[in-house]
Amino acid sequence: MSATTKTSTKAKPSWFTSKTAEIVLPIAVGIGVIGLWYFVSYVVLSPRRRFVLPPPHQVLAEGFLDTHNLVAELGGLWTTTKVAIAGLIIAMILGFLTAILMSQAKWVEASLYPYAVVLQTIPILALVPLIAFALGYSFWSRVVVCVLIAIFPIITNTFFGLQSAEPAMHDLFTLHRADRYTRLVKLQIPASLPAVFTGLRTSAGLSVIGAVVGDFFFRQGDPGIGLLIDTYRNSLQGERLYAAILLSSLLGLVVFWLFGALGKAVTGSWYRPTSH
Repeated sequence: MSATTKTSTKAKPSWFTSKTAEIVLPIAVGIGVIGLWYFVSYVVLSPRRRFVLPPPHQVLAEGFLDTHNLVAELGGLWTTTKVAIAGLIIAMILGFLTAILMSQAKWVEASLYPYAVVLQTIPILALVPLIAFALGYSFWSRVVVCVLIAIFPIITNTFFGLQSAEPAMHDLFTLHRADRYTRLVKLQIPASLPAVFTGLRTSAGLSVIGAVVGDFFFRQGDPGIGLLIDTYRNSLQGERLYAAILLSSLLGLVVFWLFGALGKAVTGSWYRPTSH
């Protein structure tokens, strides 16, 4: 005698779809964060300590609606953006080349991968003074900091992606006597693209962090958003401090979103992640 089991799933409301959730849930969380911000500003903090966390409307008025302040912050943001973009481009070139070389020979992987791990494990703040001694306090010193912070995810994700092609496809290329270059260009690189864009999204955000960190230490030249953050902190300008922090966070979100959108545009028509 056989028994059949029926499973029933609770139907979601018709208005609740994945697209709706992507819009409604972040807005709800944002409202909650702003409410908590006001609570801390007006209830937890005393009036004389409110500069530690000024309420959102004061941050908006001082940091974004005041034209003079906004121009200074946007100028610093643009300087940081240029450093982050330059560092990310160099990290992409070096990371892709390193990963491709590692994927082509085991001895290259054994030779290079430990040093890539070392770059990831050394505290970047310990290297900043050495970079300053070697390169001075120029634009390119900040770029080097971005490269050191952003390169590891590109190497590891690209290397993993190049190795992710199906064994059956490798067998097919072997059957057709494809050379190493053909296998790389027509099989390994296309198979690696989803992992590559995952690494790029991570490295894009890290490059912004590297640019801001560089601003804190390389204080010469055009001031970036990191130097403005430090200046506002020292002068206890809380409203402008939080405005600069929000702008730097927005820059990180924008570059992360751009590479996510680019990844979907490149791989979305054919790549479907395996569902478990």
